[in-house]
Amino acid sequence: MLVAEHEGALVGFVELSLRAYAEGCDSTPVAFLEGWYVAPDARGSGVGRALLRAAEEWGRSQGCTEFASDTEAENTASAEAHRACGFDEVSLIRCFKKRL
Repeated sequence: MLVAEHEGALVGFVELSLRAYAEGCDSTPVAFLEGWYVAPDARGSGVGRALLRAAEEWGRSQGCTEFASDTEAENTASAEAHRACGFDEVSLIRCFKKRL
């Protein structure tokens, strides 16, 4: 996890992992953005982009050549933020579960 602080207060974070596969990717492992949050009063200030740049550097240091993420289909704000930071949308999937 990488964090962003401003004047001693936490204003954002990214949670990262390495995945063997990510939708639309051709390489393995893939650096994966598991979680990305910026406090509402810090949005639009570059905190999110700075966190992503640090996350990308972490991915490169792990030997990754691709960086992937996902968001809920209806989360248009997140989709726009991803696009604004250079992500390309590669697919939209439906997830299912069944109780056993």
